[in-house]
Amino acid sequence: MRALVHRVKEASVRVDGELVGQIERGLLVYLGVAPEDSETDVSYLAEKIRNLRIFADQEGKMNLDVSQAGGGVLLVSSFSLLADVRKGRRPAFDGAALPELANRLYEQVAARLAESLPVATGRFAAMMDVASVNDGPINILLDSKKLF
Repeated sequence: MRALVHRVKEASVRVDGELVGQIERGLLVYLGVAPEDSETDVSYLAEKIRNLRIFADQEGKMNLDVSQAGGGVLLVSSFSLLADVRKGRRPAFDGAALPELANRLYEQVAARLAESLPVATGRFAAMMDVASVNDGPINILLDSKKLF
């Protein structure tokens, strides 16, 4: 399971012009699920996202997590995080889980985060318009298999 975490001042998701998810300050998280992922990966990534200390404290040091900073999470499914472009120019998506598994684990990550944070989501498998104001910019790549 992979996540691309953006620290944002605000973020929103629209589907067919309808606002389906929005946060103010917090984390915009794109989440991709691989075929071999399980609840272990859900636990690892939800905990890592929840506890990333990437918000400034009173001294300007990145010492606070999203909850301590008073923020929320906008979680957006993104199978393209599992794209493989090592051969040629067209991405191969064989590394992405089938929709049934991907949706189930995506929902589990959202639920796990919602235990302690305000969470908004996109709409699984929809074409989404995602807007955000990146703060920093701070962008963190996470991989539950610790490949990077």
